[in-house]
Amino acid sequence: MEERIAKLEYHRSLLLEMVDEENKPFHYLVIASDLTKEEVEEVIALCEKLSEEYEKQKAEGLTIFTPLLLHFAGMLNPRLPLEKTVDALLKQQMFTPLMKEFKKLIKTIHSS
Repeated sequence: MEERIAKLEYHRSLLLEMVDEENKPFHYLVIASDLTKEEVEEVIALCEKLSEEYEKQKAEGLTIFTPLLLHFAGMLNPRLPLEKTVDALLKQQMFTPLMKEFKKLIKTIHSS
């Protein structure tokens, strides 16, 4: 059993090297963070929920989306760094409008 685990870990490390961090940064981050399928599905579900909420709030005329970013940061898997995750999702063109907003908010927070 231990030998099998060691082999799988080795194969995982080889696969990580094969994943193009430039073209698939979110997938790379998932593998590097050692997330399970269920954990990734939770991240995707969170993004879907917040994207819907973002579009709803935007349609209602809201312009401040800091609470959505705080919700995302609080619910994001602790093994995923917030800024890296936002950048990776944005670069991989996943949940683009929401991630652009989060990126803008993070930049504003850092420049304060």
